[in-house]
Amino acid sequence: MGKISLEDLKKIKESVEATVTLREGGYRAKVNIHLGTCGIAAGARGIMTAVMDEISKRDIKDVIVTTSGCAGLCSREPMITVELLGAAPVKYVDLNPEKMREIFAEHVLGGKIVEKYALAVGSETTF
Repeated sequence: MGKISLEDLKKIKESVEATVTLREGGYRAKVNIHLGTCGIAAGARGIMTAVMDEISKRDIKDVIVTTSGCAGLCSREPMITVELLGAAPVKYVDLNPEKMREIFAEHVLGGKIVEKYALAVGSETTF
């Protein structure tokens, strides 16, 4: 096993701080993109690109993007889970980059669930 670099330690620190800050109210939202093999095959990387583009384009500093593996609903991929501080998580399914941008604008930034793409509300908690 190789040595951990200073850059590696900085990345670990930023990851931990982001999680703690969300719990303490420093971030408004967390977007978890399901990147299991099934999600990747269904286009989840395009979803990740769309989210990162929106964050960059809008210069947003208070939204955390995380990834996870398969959520067990392979036929409904690509999917994400959106968590707003103090609200139940929402799982969105059958996504594409255009739908992701709509969810980002309406739910992540606006606080309004996009029901036409939502599968479940409050089915899980990740923090």
